[in-house]
Formats: sequence, C-alpha cells, structure tokens
Amino acid sequence: MIEKEIELTGIDPREFYGVANANLDEMVAASPKVKIIARGSTVKVLGNQMEVERFERRLQGLLEYVGKYGHISKEVVRQAFGGRNADGDRSNSENGPAIPSSGDDVILYGVGGNIIRAKSKNQRKLVEMAEKNDLMFAIGPAGSGKTYTAIALAVKALKEKQVRRIILTRPAVEAGEKLGFLPGDLKEKLDPYLQPLYDALGDMVPGAQLAKYLEEGTVQIAPLAYMRGRTLDNAFVILDEAQNVTLSQIKMFLTRMGPSAKFIVTGDLTQIDLPRASDSGLAKALGLLGRVKGIAIVNFDDGDIIRHRLVKEIVKAFNKKDGQSDS
Repeated sequence: MIEKEIELTGIDPREFYGVANANLDEMVAASPKVKIIARGSTVKVLGNQMEVERFERRLQGLLEYVGKYGHISKEVVRQAFGGRNADGDRSNSENGPAIPSSGDDVILYGVGGNIIRAKSKNQRKLVEMAEKNDLMFAIGPAGSGKTYTAIALAVKALKEKQVRRIILTRPAVEAGEKLGFLPGDLKEKLDPYLQPLYDALGDMVPGAQLAKYLEEGTVQIAPLAYMRGRTLDNAFVILDEAQNVTLSQIKMFLTRMGPSAKFIVTGDLTQIDLPRASDSGLAKALGLLGRVKGIAIVNFDDGDIIRHRLVKEIVKAFNKKDGQSDS
C-alpha cells in the first residue's frame, strides 16, 4: 500500500471536482481499487503501486486538458477514467487513459471535449508528415479517415495560430451541367457536394464558432473552380476527392500555394467519377511529384478503415472484383 498526493496547481478545485462533486464522483466510481481523498487543491490516493500510478496518469491527463482548454465535463472524465472513449471503445487498464498525456496520438479536442486523434498507422503517419512537409498527398480507400485527419490537422493549426485561414475545396464533378437545374442560389446548389467537409468541421468546432468563422472567411469551403487566380497564403488548404480533377486542374490548385501555406491533397484512385477514368490527374501528379523534396505521399489501405466493420469487407470485395490486391 502506498500513498500519493497530487496538487491541482493553478486549477480551481471547485470547477475541477464539478457541481456537487459530480466529476470527482466519476473518478471515484471508475477507480474502485484505490481510495481517493480530495481536500481543497490536494488529491490523495491510496492503494497498491500499480493502481496508484494508473490513477495518477489519468488524473494528470485531465489536469493537462483543463490547463490547455480551461474547462472539464463529466464526459471528459468518463473518457479518461474507463468510460466510453471517442472511438466508442472502452478504456481499460492495459490501454491507458482515454485522454492521453502529451506525446500520444491526440490531434485536438473537439466539440464537447471529444478526442480527435490519429487512430491508425497511416493516420499517424500523416500527422507526422504534416510536421515536416508543406505539401502532402493522402491516398486511399473510403472510410480510412484521410480527409477527417487532414481537417483535424487544419483545425489544430488554426487554433494554435500557425495559420490564419482554413480553405477546404473539392471538385463538384457530380453536378456537371445539371447544376443549373438544382433549386436555390449558387451556395445552395453546391453545399450538398461540400457537406462531408461541413460534417467533419462540425465535430471539431462548436456550431456558433464555426458559423462565425464561415462568415468572417476564417474557414472557407468552396468548389475547386473558385481557387483559380488566387494566392493561398497563411492558410491550411485541403483538396478533397482529388481523383476527380484533371492534370491541369491539379496543377492550377498546387500552384496557388503561398510561401506560408500548408496543402493536403486527398483522393481515392478507385472512385473516379470523371466520364473517363484516364482523365484523372491525381495518379499523374503523384508520378511527377513523388520524388520532390518537401512533398510527402501517405498511402492509406484497408487496415486504416475506421467506419463500420463491414466497410472494410466491402472495399476488399470490390477490390477483388476489380483485380486489385487487398492491401
């Protein structure tokens, strides 16, 4: 049996413990193998060494979170102390805290304190490459999280004031000449094609803040044609669904890059919607730029798929039909 005292340095104990000690009660309920005594800004924990150290790691994760984001909730406490985490999995003593300390795969904390983190090998690789390169290509199958991870990196860069704007774009290939027959103004016609980008942002930026960003132009979501003639600087720019752009279009996009910009291009070469698959410029661009210093290519595969377990099987089945490898 050992005893450990942990100080809540620089944190209001009343806010940390919650109304009527609701947050503290969550910690106690999730830590039955230790005894917890909270007095003022000191938390005392008693138990065997392994359990005390485990509790301390979780508590330190919470303290880091509160220190960085200035708030805490019962949901955040549950994620840290063995409740259901952001992936829908249960934390356990072997896996460590759901809110990891610095150095783990957390990219940022999203709406409601939800953890947005790299969940697969190639998602982690994309995060790593983003620290070293200003232009990245993330290529892989549906559901592998390439676009979601890219947007998380963009939101993180904006929050940390590394950039002034986020610009998200994708080609409205599906619209074609039919766009004029859709009801509404241009924004209403195009929004259905851009909705996946709004959905991802909605997980990471509170609704009111996102609306303000969109109104001010801090976050811009637009079809690829709107990029022509612009210089995109002090911005994190993502081109999504790049398999549906021609070589001239992707050249146009990449040459918009300002000196203080970071670009990520995402695409799935098995889902080309152009009239002729051979018109896609993504594979050609990869061949031309693959050896250029400062450009990274991350190839996602079936192992990165994080949607419903059946999505992975669906992708494998279609790949097999098309004569592709399962990797």
